[in-house]
Amino acid sequence: MAELDVERAALLREGCVIPAHPLAIDEARRLDERRQRGLTRYYLASGAGGVAVGVHTTQFEIRDPRWGLLRPVLELAADVVRAEVGRPVLLVAGACGPTAQAVAEAELAAELGYHAVLLGPGGLDGYSEDELVDRTAAVAEVLPVIGFYLQPAVGGRPLSAGYWRAVAELPGVAAIKIAPFDRYATIDVVRSVCESSRRDEIALYTGNDDNILADLLTPFTVGVRGERVHKRIVGGLLGQWAVWTRRAVELLDRVRAAGHDPGELRALLGLAPALTDANAAIFDAAHGFHGCVPGIHEVLRRQGLLAGRWCLDPAGQLSPGQADEIDRVSREYPELTDDEFVAEHIEDWLR
Repeated sequence: MAELDVERAALLREGCVIPAHPLAIDEARRLDERRQRGLTRYYLASGAGGVAVGVHTTQFEIRDPRWGLLRPVLELAADVVRAEVGRPVLLVAGACGPTAQAVAEAELAAELGYHAVLLGPGGLDGYSEDELVDRTAAVAEVLPVIGFYLQPAVGGRPLSAGYWRAVAELPGVAAIKIAPFDRYATIDVVRSVCESSRRDEIALYTGNDDNILADLLTPFTVGVRGERVHKRIVGGLLGQWAVWTRRAVELLDRVRAAGHDPGELRALLGLAPALTDANAAIFDAAHGFHGCVPGIHEVLRRQGLLAGRWCLDPAGQLSPGQADEIDRVSREYPELTDDEFVAEHIEDWLR
């Protein structure tokens, strides 16, 4: 099984901000390399511990031969990370599809210098849970795997606690992104990892964009064979953190520093519904998340990081009223935005 190097394994277990990287294209739907690099530079300058590329936020259509963008987009992010930083950064590549496709995508990522794979479970309804475990093991032979519990609204499916226990026992699984948007399912994953013999080796990351701060602040306690086992969700791999990333890093730092300070814990809990409200606007919760990727693009467009909110699929548009909702949350929660930070540095990022 593949393993992370010592520094990046420590970074992943300690917890960090990993934005799900968008795709920068022009009006003709051609890759905008300057802005694609600029986005990666923005995430690094914000203090992100990694970037996840080739995931849902990057648009699955990059794999379509019509566009042929999987390799170029993975390459651009890897090139920027190698050139821009003198600290460990996690390069996470999305992989999806049946086992052969997922292994091939992991092999491409390994060739390009990626450190781990976020293994998407979507579109595999014909696979049994045992077959999904075998698929995870096959990919983990190539690169360490971040398991992924994806919400059904965007292509995921319910998965049993037994499935997550089996995944947690695989030596090549380094972390699990918990994103079912469901408290019961979230606890299933936490409990399953705690019951695993590898519980101390697996980092838990939130992908519950509707519950980010509550996930990070919750001390989970699970009874395992008469022992009380404690586990935290240590970071996030999130589409929400593809925008206002500087503030996301500061929020995670505050969570870590809060300890048992009741005043700071109350303040952070007070921000939790604001962040969920902002996510509802950006991710278009009112319309079943139809506008989630264009919503991310719209925030980045307003900051100047993207030239437009175009998606490869022309149907990728803001929903009715979504722009007004983004106006509202940007106005009501200025503490969540990082417009001044972006304005100060954008010329350098887009050089």
